[in-house]
Amino acid sequence: MTTSTAPATPVETTVRYQRGDFLFATARRALLAQGSVAAVTDTDPRRLARTVAEELTSSGVPLAVGVLPFDTGPGTTTPGHLVLPRTVHRAQAEGEGSAVAASEDLPAPAVTREVPSEEGHKANVRAAVAALRDRGLRKAVLARALELEFAAPVPVEKIVRNLARGNPRHFTYAAELPGGRTLVGATPELLLSRAGDSVYTTPHAGSMPRSADPVADRANGEALLASEKDQEEHAVVIDYVVEALRPFCRKLDVPPAPELVSTPAIWHLRTAITGELVDRSVTALDLAAALHPTPAICGTPTAAARDLVQGLEPFDRGYYAGTVGWVDAAGDGEWAVAIRCAEVADTSMRLYAGGGIVPASDPQAEFDETIAKFRTLLGAMGLD
Repeated sequence: MTTSTAPATPVETTVRYQRGDFLFATARRALLAQGSVAAVTDTDPRRLARTVAEELTSSGVPLAVGVLPFDTGPGTTTPGHLVLPRTVHRAQAEGEGSAVAASEDLPAPAVTREVPSEEGHKANVRAAVAALRDRGLRKAVLARALELEFAAPVPVEKIVRNLARGNPRHFTYAAELPGGRTLVGATPELLLSRAGDSVYTTPHAGSMPRSADPVADRANGEALLASEKDQEEHAVVIDYVVEALRPFCRKLDVPPAPELVSTPAIWHLRTAITGELVDRSVTALDLAAALHPTPAICGTPTAAARDLVQGLEPFDRGYYAGTVGWVDAAGDGEWAVAIRCAEVADTSMRLYAGGGIVPASDPQAEFDETIAKFRTLLGAMGLD
């Protein structure tokens, strides 16, 4: 096992990524893990966390990297998958740094398919709004998929570099999945980080598309901040995160109102929450297992929302809306919400985008939100 922290910069580290590696990077820092000393898979995330901690202690490998799927509930057949890598490269920049210098051209897809269609998604939104009332739910999150076929193998490395170039404040990630697929994406949302006894999380909920017109764009952001529907959606997530973290923390600092933040494609409401752990034996992966899935990507109550989502969506989410990250032998680590992503096979890929449904949700607005969120991946591929 070798670990390197120099001389690569975060940008250089991202450029070194090859399909099969694990990458977790922003413009300020990057982690690139290569090879495998051991792999651990389990459908129970809490048991997975215990096994990984034991493997790190016995092997002497400093950290493990990987993913948890969307569905971690009883009866799931999709496992969490973590790898103890053979080589780890870390990089840190003083400031924001610079993104990958130039966008790389990608071939256009030969076939595309929307699952469900526009009308299908709107019908799902209407059904979800009715179910919220009938089943006593506060929120559910509905997603769509966009399936692309290519005439040649998908150039994953180019997509990853383009994602990093276009989204320098996101967590750009790439992780190998069981079965030989690759999960790639650029997410704005940190599920949590743990450093010593400090815990940090930035729940996102409530969204509005950006506009190319600066005046309209700012108006969209202000409308989001003033939206009762989106404030309600955000409050549901914050309530859940606070209650999930409370048993692990002696204190939590929760701002009284969310802040407005943006990605190149979307305005978001975000709340930055900090906490202090009671017990340092609780690892970052333990905390990720306790938090995931939050109402930001599932809904609440969790089990009922997950059942509703799985009944309406005509596909298995797999690792979309799961969590991706790393944990080290000391228990520190970072886990991000696996959104703005795609699962890549040899010559095909499936993109995902979703949105939170509350009683005031409008089907057309929800459809438009998925279109805006697809742009993160489509932009990295040079597609509109």
